[in-house]
Amino acid sequence: MYKNNPIQINFTGKFNFEIESEKMSNHRVLLLFLVTWISHCEEVLSSYAGSASSIINPSKVKQISWNPRAFVYEGFLTDLECDHLISLAKSELKRSAVADNLSGESQLSEVRTSSGMFIPKDKDPIISGIEDKISSWTFLPKENGEDIQVLRYEHGQKYDPHYDYFSDKVNIARGGHRVATVLMYLTDVTSGGETVFPNAEETPHRRGSEKGTDLSECAKKGIAVKPRRGDALLFFSLLPNAIPDTNSLHAGCPVLEGEKWSATKWIHVDSFDKTVGPGGDCTDNHQSCVTWASLGECTNNPEYMIGSSDLPGYCRKSCKAC
Repeated sequence: MYKNNPIQINFTGKFNFEIESEKMSNHRVLLLFLVTWISHCEEVLSSYAGSASSIINPSKVKQISWNPRAFVYEGFLTDLECDHLISLAKSELKRSAVADNLSGESQLSEVRTSSGMFIPKDKDPIISGIEDKISSWTFLPKENGEDIQVLRYEHGQKYDPHYDYFSDKVNIARGGHRVATVLMYLTDVTSGGETVFPNAEETPHRRGSEKGTDLSECAKKGIAVKPRRGDALLFFSLLPNAIPDTNSLHAGCPVLEGEKWSATKWIHVDSFDKTVGPGGDCTDNHQSCVTWASLGECTNNPEYMIGSSDLPGYCRKSCKAC
């Protein structure tokens, strides 16, 4: 039946499919066609695995609060992406610092007791894919974001209530205020480690926030998000009129049992990757600038590394500030 008229199926030039058996029934032909079609679809989908547009699923996003604007994306990162971020960070961790409210300088403080490091945006294809995914979800340009910071919180470690927007002129000079934060949870935490918003306002349409006895006492002091591997929390530090949102005050509750790994992406109002320096010059004034920049000092110590329009820093070229 089919010998003289073989069935040929073309999928955009990918492959040819021929049936020449006289004994093959119509339903077997259809079944074989469907199996082949499904296989082709899987091939096409896998080829887009790194494309942010193919993996953003709005149905997985839940509103946590409207004051501040906060949302959780369930399953934002894959297990592979979580493991990759942790593996890159493990050997590079150092004690986390905070920015001084007046000078903008980074300093150690008991307010923040985690360990962390920064991963360059172009580190490898997996990191680039995560960067694309963040940009697609937030609708904010990649160049407005700082490098991803991976953090590890061991037993008892925490981050006291704080704002992500700045109060000093030094940090604002590069990219302006932080407008949004994407906090990605890389591991489950047995107990504690929640992200809590003490000033968040209850809204009638809120859905997806944590409630119940499984929360730590710290998390019960506001609207909280329990860390779950692969989930991501997006919240905005500025109101739509660009005024800092005081309701965005947030804290990382102490880890009571287990270990917490997370990755943070801070996103600014303007480009964080490049700013125009005075006189158009772009140089480093210290032989260690490249090394310092790779260790995250452009973010940790912006006053020295980048400086301001009035007083340029020593490593503007390595920090891509010109």
